[in-house]
Amino acid sequence: MPKTLILIGSKSDMTYAEVCRAVLIEFGIDNQIEISSAHREPEKTDELARSAADQGFEVIICMAGMAAALPGVVAARTSLPVIGVPLAASLEGLDSLLAIAQMPSGVPVATMGIGTAGAKNAGILAARILAVKYPEVAAKLKK
Repeated sequence: MPKTLILIGSKSDMTYAEVCRAVLIEFGIDNQIEISSAHREPEKTDELARSAADQGFEVIICMAGMAAALPGVVAARTSLPVIGVPLAASLEGLDSLLAIAQMPSGVPVATMGIGTAGAKNAGILAARILAVKYPEVAAKLKK
């Protein structure tokens, strides 16, 4: 069964994680939500990123506001695809969008739109990535 890790920086981001989770469930994708701040819990964040593949995760979705460092930090520590969802914390989320979208060369993050639409699209993009390997996900995408 395909498996995706959803990382959020704080409990206040849970609403968006649940939106994403609902999409993943529609496609039959197992998922796990973890809370880990790239700034307040760097060791935990590092361990989650480094061990994700060994735990069977195939895609990581990171949601972050404020400095929005979580997706980039995670992408720097794993070879798995990382999808970043910027969340509005200030400047209506524009600061988060720019922080996630402007990764340095060699640290790719697929960047979604801000907020709820981005959370939904992250789930759909994860399904598209996993559909390459899982025909059952591909079939659900076609519907």
